[in-house]
Amino acid sequence: MPLDDWYLTQDLGDFLARAGLFLRSRPATHTVQLTVTENLRARGGRIYGGAVPEFGVLPGDGGHGVAAAFLRTPPHPLVLTPLTGEQADALAGQLSAREVPGAGLTGVNADRDTAAAFAAAWQRRTGAASSLGKRLRLYRLAGLTVPSPEPPGRARTAGAADGELLARWYVEFCAGVGEPAARDPEEWADERVVRADILLWELPDGTPVAMAGRSPLVAGQVRVNAVYTPAHLRRRGYAGAVTAEASRAALAAGAAEVLLFTDLANPTSNALYQRIGYRPVSDFAVHGFSERPE
Repeated sequence: MPLDDWYLTQDLGDFLARAGLFLRSRPATHTVQLTVTENLRARGGRIYGGAVPEFGVLPGDGGHGVAAAFLRTPPHPLVLTPLTGEQADALAGQLSAREVPGAGLTGVNADRDTAAAFAAAWQRRTGAASSLGKRLRLYRLAGLTVPSPEPPGRARTAGAADGELLARWYVEFCAGVGEPAARDPEEWADERVVRADILLWELPDGTPVAMAGRSPLVAGQVRVNAVYTPAHLRRRGYAGAVTAEASRAALAAGAAEVLLFTDLANPTSNALYQRIGYRPVSDFAVHGFSERPE
């Protein structure tokens, strides 16, 4: 089977029919693909902002099974499952040969080696500059250790009355991790309230001081996300407490694997998550691409 013989589609159902079992075979490694496709499925395949998603499947040897897969939901980077160097180069060649949408790639998000291989291949194929934007580490919960002593207060599920707060914290969270807010903040907040998947840590007087969310349960895995504490409230234990409660909620929902990503440039968060029971799985990276030269 040629390395550049990717099957491309913009139909989510078609993609999942072809690659769903493959993605579910390695829930931790494929957590981003599983979560993104589940959220798309729940929204009828719609991307906010009107962009059209794109998916790709590389058949295995002899055309049997699946060797790799990708998804792209503009303006986010291309998300890849692990590829060999040859596979990464072939995919870069196939995508770069098309003016749309391949030429509009903003970056790549994948395990560290795959991301580096594809970024180098994209630069060779297109002349677009590539830069390492973020180094990430994927963690898996090995056994939950609730912080002791816990800070004062309790965790509760965010509700409709918290919409304005969630929208504001979403914007602040995105700024804190160095990413633009790709979603309308109010829409993001409304969706999370409907899904009831954001926990707030609130003080005894009812003041919210931190939040943590979780992704839908797919293939036995749930990923804790959107962990945020306003800057003036940090280093008081609120993030650890609310993350522990979000992790507990994921386990209660039936998750066999509870996962989360950290930015390796933030030693505080990496140490925090390990204290409450998370252990490293693998490293990922995000590379950004400049516009292609004329």
